[in-house]
Amino acid sequence: MLGSLACLAAAAPLSLGAPARAATVIDDTGRRILVPPPPLRIASLAPGATALLFAAGAGAQVVATTEYSVEPTAARRIPRIGDASALDMERLLALHPDVIVAWPDGENPAEIERITRLRIPIYREKVGRLADLAASVRRLGALAGTSAVAGRAAQHLDAQLAALTRQYARAQPLTVLLEIWGRPIYTLGGSQPVSDALRVCGASNVFGDLPEAAPTVSTEAVMARNPDLIIALASPHEGEPWLAAWQRFTELRAVRTGNIFTFDDPRLTRLGPSMLDATEALCKRIDQARRAR
Repeated sequence: MLGSLACLAAAAPLSLGAPARAATVIDDTGRRILVPPPPLRIASLAPGATALLFAAGAGAQVVATTEYSVEPTAARRIPRIGDASALDMERLLALHPDVIVAWPDGENPAEIERITRLRIPIYREKVGRLADLAASVRRLGALAGTSAVAGRAAQHLDAQLAALTRQYARAQPLTVLLEIWGRPIYTLGGSQPVSDALRVCGASNVFGDLPEAAPTVSTEAVMARNPDLIIALASPHEGEPWLAAWQRFTELRAVRTGNIFTFDDPRLTRLGPSMLDATEALCKRIDQARRAR
């Protein structure tokens, strides 16, 4: 295996050495990286990054993606080299990428370290809030030399977010438990973009003060915070049993008012441009619950 990687590395000097006429670009974490002049051969290691690259006009430069990179439809035709937990390094190197676009919060650190040792530039793409989508598109446009297209896409995203924020700016505030697993109870912390989506909808994550990405919480903790809504971020088949378990706790406002429901839209967690469309759908569902209280 190591011998194979060494042979492939030797066959790709532009990807693994300092690129001629290298340009400096800044990624979403503020790091400066050196890349060849565009067009580039880009390997995207996250579904959201893939979708944002296409939005930035760089889809034709993407030579590899990972599982679940399904947006836009054209992304499904790009070779897959693994998933967030494991990459096919031989196949990745055989594609001679000039740069890797990775999601720093979701990739396997060991895989990223292997890529680093092979001296392939790593561009870290990170969306922590909905407002970061447009900024990330602009920076990817600078990376790929498609700034004009990226600028127009970013303007559209900014306008869409602004309109959605205005629509719910005066909505009655509600607190929400986001349940992503039933037993034990897993929720999302305040650093997750879904918490920001709730804010746009005029609501707040009842566990938004927790710094962990996906903390476990007790039934007693949920009772103490007494959310107005309980939303299971899952399909009805998976999430309904979680919600059924709350029905005996009639002292909970969400149970007492019948405001417990599933919301199943994978776009909400893919961290691509369509997250705004999913947020709009979430806002509408929350507003239905708001009117029913």
